[in-house]
Amino acid sequence: MNTEKSFLGRGWSFPPEFQKETGAVKMLEDEADIKSSLEILLATRPGERIMLPEYGCNLEELLFKPMNLTLKTYVIDLIKTSILYHEPRIDVNKIDIDAADELNGVLMINIDYTIRTTNSRKNMVFPFYKEEGNEL
Repeated sequence: MNTEKSFLGRGWSFPPEFQKETGAVKMLEDEADIKSSLEILLATRPGERIMLPEYGCNLEELLFKPMNLTLKTYVIDLIKTSILYHEPRIDVNKIDIDAADELNGVLMINIDYTIRTTNSRKNMVFPFYKEEGNEL
């Protein structure tokens, strides 16, 4: 078992998985851990985590709002603020919102960021949408 510590971070994969061979929890390290952390941050509503009630980005409240420049600016500010407070390993360079598929209720949020420790630039596309509940 590799117990070497990653200097960018190491955490459980989400959703949690266990390896069949060893029974150990599947772990993510470095850039994969940061990307997973961003996905979890953007998909979490404030108040969902009992021990961290401020954690999250409240994108769900904006689901049925009309898409205009004001809303796009608000979403960008909401994401930047959430990352500033809850993901200290990165600096956000730019956030773009692509509303090309807005008639189907899809926003593509493109986050361009720099990892502070390694000074490497990365980007992530977060698809924000609401699926119908017909496959329950």
